[in-house]
Amino acid sequence: MASSPPYPPYPGAAPGGTPRHPHWWQRPAVRYGAMVTLLALSGLVILALVREQTGTRGFLVGLGLAVLPVPLLLAAFRWLGRVEPGPWRNLLFAFAWGACAAALIAIVANSFATRWIATATADPAGADTLGATVIAPVVEETAKAAAVLLLFLFRRRDFHGILGGVVAAGFTATGFAFTENVLYLGNAFGTDQLTGGSGIASVTAATFFVRIVMSPFAHPLFTVLTGIGFGAAALAADRQRVRRVLLPLAGLLLAMGMHALWNGSATLGQFGFIAVYGAFMVPAFGLLTWLVVWTRQRELRTVRTELPAYAVAGWLRPAEPFALGSMRARRLARKFAREHGGRPAARAVAQYEAYATSLAFLRHRGRAGKAGADFVTRERELLLELWRRRAAARPALEHAARLTAPPVPYGAGWAYGPVPARWPAQGQPPYPAYGENPYRR
Repeated sequence: MASSPPYPPYPGAAPGGTPRHPHWWQRPAVRYGAMVTLLALSGLVILALVREQTGTRGFLVGLGLAVLPVPLLLAAFRWLGRVEPGPWRNLLFAFAWGACAAALIAIVANSFATRWIATATADPAGADTLGATVIAPVVEETAKAAAVLLLFLFRRRDFHGILGGVVAAGFTATGFAFTENVLYLGNAFGTDQLTGGSGIASVTAATFFVRIVMSPFAHPLFTVLTGIGFGAAALAADRQRVRRVLLPLAGLLLAMGMHALWNGSATLGQFGFIAVYGAFMVPAFGLLTWLVVWTRQRELRTVRTELPAYAVAGWLRPAEPFALGSMRARRLARKFAREHGGRPAARAVAQYEAYATSLAFLRHRGRAGKAGADFVTRERELLLELWRRRAAARPALEHAARLTAPPVPYGAGWAYGPVPARWPAQGQPPYPAYGENPYRR
């Protein structure tokens, strides 16, 4: 077990460990190629299956209606993850997995299980009910959880806590719901074509109202419980193996239970759906929304608490810990950089903010004794990434700090934000000049 030192090591310190050459199957190019191929094949198969069930016109209508809530949901989950935005490739993978791989698994497995039960029991109506309330929740939530599991295992550095799990689960579930909505809306349109239904009284309008207007958050709400389980497991120490296994399983079981209750509401009578929606789904949505927003604020406090040590050591400017712990200040910093340095400068500031947040979370885990064996190496990597982007980020963050916080005494001068708990050793310059390596002897 590794714990963080009171101050970061000097840039000249030797990193721990010797890099090992990965096996051919561990190389990024091989993994990326295999995953892209898998998702592409899944996408082609699911496209063919949905189009076969809905017809071309039904598919196009379903596609046009199902895409409406997608930007809103993705923007909401992206907003939650703005404290430490993960790489876009992770989010694209999560969405593609939900829309292609998870949807394909669900269609095939649900259809096979329902047919088998109907054949074994000679009760097609009972098989449909059992399939919707038992089989579908287990299959669909497991298929969606696989994306979060893969990110947890292979993108561990980008998976730091509860919000990381929530965002990954949200993107996966949004992709899954999108494909499912295309299928349901396309079939509803096909039914209206056969029966002559149109307007508000049509099956398409009713399906659109229930799935797109009333419950676009249903699938994300279920799978977010799994994401919270993985996020809580990410906060556990490496030695707490039982906890790291049980927490995701508990989240998955809760997701299955909520999904089963939602699907089973249709069997509870004429007003069963409304009762479950009003008495359970809406309060659960409100509670989880409060939880993730509270977690977001807590992570910002962690940034403001942990980064002053790096300001004392000279890696950050005094104003930066406060600015990096405020979403408004971050936004102002990116705007300032874009106005004075263009898109490359704004991109550098955004990357600086992300690396600094990762550094704060890493140090927080280290002080709690939960950091991995690569703590020193990872800390050094993050510090050097910040140092490379300091020219664009520092003026922007100091400008944002001046606009968002009152000045407080800081040593012999003035700075913005909280004063660190400890001061530099006597004789050591507290802060480096611009463009100067603070550890140059």
